[in-house]
Amino acid sequence: MTTRERFQRMYDHREADRVPIIDSPWAGTLRRWRAEGMPEGADWRDYFGVDKVETIDVDITPRYEVRVLEDTERYQIVTTKWGVTLKNFKALDSTPEFLDYKVTTPEAWEDAKRRMTLEDDRIPWRYLKENYARWRAEGRWIEAGFWFGFDVTHSWMAGTETVLVAMYEEPEWVVDMFNTYLDRCISLFERVWDAGYCFDAIYWPDDMGYKGTTFFSNEMYRDLLKPVHKRAVDWAHGKGIYAHLHSCGDVMTRIDDLIDIGIDCLNPLEVKAGMQPLLLKEKYGDKLVLHGGVNAVLWDQREAIVAEIGRTVPALKKDGGYIFSSDHSIPNSVSLENMKAIMEAVKKAGRY
Repeated sequence: MTTRERFQRMYDHREADRVPIIDSPWAGTLRRWRAEGMPEGADWRDYFGVDKVETIDVDITPRYEVRVLEDTERYQIVTTKWGVTLKNFKALDSTPEFLDYKVTTPEAWEDAKRRMTLEDDRIPWRYLKENYARWRAEGRWIEAGFWFGFDVTHSWMAGTETVLVAMYEEPEWVVDMFNTYLDRCISLFERVWDAGYCFDAIYWPDDMGYKGTTFFSNEMYRDLLKPVHKRAVDWAHGKGIYAHLHSCGDVMTRIDDLIDIGIDCLNPLEVKAGMQPLLLKEKYGDKLVLHGGVNAVLWDQREAIVAEIGRTVPALKKDGGYIFSSDHSIPNSVSLENMKAIMEAVKKAGRY
């Protein structure tokens, strides 16, 4: 079966030849695998014989000036198109330090909003022309990379503290940010779709939880963010495609709300934060496609991760509705040999 056929069966809650297998190895992980024997230049997905998902992205940023403010052997301080000042460390797989935010008031937001225009060059037309026909011919699954909601607003534009306080004190401002992001995505992806570059799902990152709980209450979610999520889901369903939400952390208490608005697939089911994939399968397996849920902490422990795959995947794959991956991404502690063992185990456990 092709990747697209496997995914379609999972979304239809039907069995396939095996569960789809996708993931996101870090740059340092890929470098390690090449040093340990994976051919230089090889697509890791081809090397391991797993599925291929392609994402179409658009640019909805305010296009603030990108500048290098400081450059040393250890790090580089830059400004981004979102108006954020970042310290990017040059060590592989490091996390940037967020130093400053331009958009921290409703007045600053109005300037950013005016700059979030809809020029045609915000769509990667050349990239689509060069790749889209091949993706379709090879049966790949294609997703539109939407960019809106709590997570990307606080992390890439305004700052966590600013947004959380504003959700309580200035909710109209925050909701306007959420909706403006979504409006821009819809406008640009309508143009992509109308040009004949269709996709199978929309996918967006909106981390609403951390270890053991969510960033804000379900009541606040229902008042401020749920209607925006629902609008995205309704747009996708109006196109006859699916809505795929990525939300890190523990969002167990929010599942009923996500089901209520019609979310089709949830990722990454972060076990280390408190998510319970087997319970989700038992309660919602006929309504929600589960993607992930295999503890990334175990992936560098061969016996432990193979045993975990054997424990979880047979239950998660039942009647379709499951996509295999780690519960976030593949860290550089995972050797090439470990990855081979993991892929062998999941292909065996995930076979129908």
